[in-house]
Amino acid sequence: MKLLHVLFCLWLVLVSSQISVGTNPQDPEHWLRLAENELETALKRTKNTNRANNVILFVGDGMGVSTVTAARIYNGQQKGGSGEENVLEFEKFPNVGLSKTYLCDRQVADSAATATAMLAGVKANWYTVGLTSKAQKGDCIVPKEAEIETIIQQSKREGKSTGIVTTSRITHATPAAAYAKVPHRYWESDVDQRKYNGSGCGQDIAQQLIYKNNNIDVIFGGGRRAFFPNTTRDPVTNTSYLREDNKNLIKEWEAMMEDTGQRYRYVENTEQFRSVDPATTDKVLGLFTASNLPFELQRDKGPQGVPSLPEMTKKAIQILEKNKEGFFLLIESARIDHAHHDNKAKNALEETVALDEAVKVATELTSEEDTLIIVTADHSHVFNIAGYPKRGNDILGVVEPIPKSWFPLDDRAFTTLLYANGPSGIIPGKTRHDPTKVDTTSDNYQQTSAVPLDSETHGGEDVPIYARGPWAHLIHGVHEQHYIYHVMSLASCSGIQKSKCSLLANAGQTYIHDSKMTNYILSILVLLFIYLS
Repeated sequence: MKLLHVLFCLWLVLVSSQISVGTNPQDPEHWLRLAENELETALKRTKNTNRANNVILFVGDGMGVSTVTAARIYNGQQKGGSGEENVLEFEKFPNVGLSKTYLCDRQVADSAATATAMLAGVKANWYTVGLTSKAQKGDCIVPKEAEIETIIQQSKREGKSTGIVTTSRITHATPAAAYAKVPHRYWESDVDQRKYNGSGCGQDIAQQLIYKNNNIDVIFGGGRRAFFPNTTRDPVTNTSYLREDNKNLIKEWEAMMEDTGQRYRYVENTEQFRSVDPATTDKVLGLFTASNLPFELQRDKGPQGVPSLPEMTKKAIQILEKNKEGFFLLIESARIDHAHHDNKAKNALEETVALDEAVKVATELTSEEDTLIIVTADHSHVFNIAGYPKRGNDILGVVEPIPKSWFPLDDRAFTTLLYANGPSGIIPGKTRHDPTKVDTTSDNYQQTSAVPLDSETHGGEDVPIYARGPWAHLIHGVHEQHYIYHVMSLASCSGIQKSKCSLLANAGQTYIHDSKMTNYILSILVLLFIYLS
């Protein structure tokens, strides 16, 4: 009988682990089961103190908490649900913290200084790239000690492969901070330097990528215009490229690759991109547009178009993972930010969902045992979700219902998503438009903003950090933004925290893998102990 009792208990353990959460929100049991499952997951969590062979940093540019919440609901409604119950892929990560995004000289940040903080480990000044706070925006005289190595450069020195994937120009603020050292984020080409008073101030960002950082193994993004002479034209836009120094930086890159004997490819569209074989490619440079990549909603999905962020993420990992020493990969969803600047929430949410799909690709292609993945934002936006709409109300729609006690004083309805400022601002003396008279779900609809500006501004509140993999438990509370670098450095034994990483490894830190099988085995051992006793 005792044996039958043990077997019955084992069956209960197996069955209870498979219990799914009910979906009827009217049933109190639904919420009790939901909480129970969350609690069980939390209780089973263990610390992974392996060395991170690989590190992937996802940056949702401008992806503040309100953007994450709205994208979660938007994505859930796309799937046919009410939306609120949905969970994004990176929201499944076990460790979550907050990042304080202020700069050395600004309360509300820009993308260059924040990327410098995350990639180089120190807070910096407004508009500066890859430099400490000893450098000032646009000041040509930069002390040599202001230049600071980034984790992508330090990872390369450790023998790792490295990559950058972005939906912006590869010379734009966030990707540039991974490799360049300039006191002005817009010194992307020689023409840009002259435009922003930087003539004679050393190499522009495009030159620094090709001449000083051509050892980066994978580069996917936009920005062809900064790499070709202005005597040539872009094949898609038929506009002139920018360079006035007559340099063709792509030809120079190809010549460098030839000299190293590496297997390389330069690609400009989806067809060429898909023809790249990761198994036989050491270096790849893909510049898919003259400037930034198009919004996901407007992206040309044909062979002459532009690959998606998830596609670029997959190809990058497949190329980089061949290196037994591991890799560091920066992936930026840049156009969340650009859509918010335009007060176009739908575009911002689509870009966030594309980022989430890229995160899912990364989790499927890597192991939590040896790959640290961090998903965060550089800053937020003045983007709000408001108005007491009923559950399941279209996140892009008009608030329903609006109680009489809350009805606007101008007697017009309003949308759930709103901005504090931006190009759709209410101009004094003009009547606010009635959103019930237009399609608020259209791709180019601009949600109303309070203060009229040419471009909406960033927000200054803390932004989320999501982490999984080795040492992800170090993301646990409210952190200064540059702390993210130090977690990645410690986890991968690269850069400033390399010695601390080695000390911890020598101290014999171990990792117990948390899996269903482990839990089953532990349950069996406990029950056997009870039986034998």
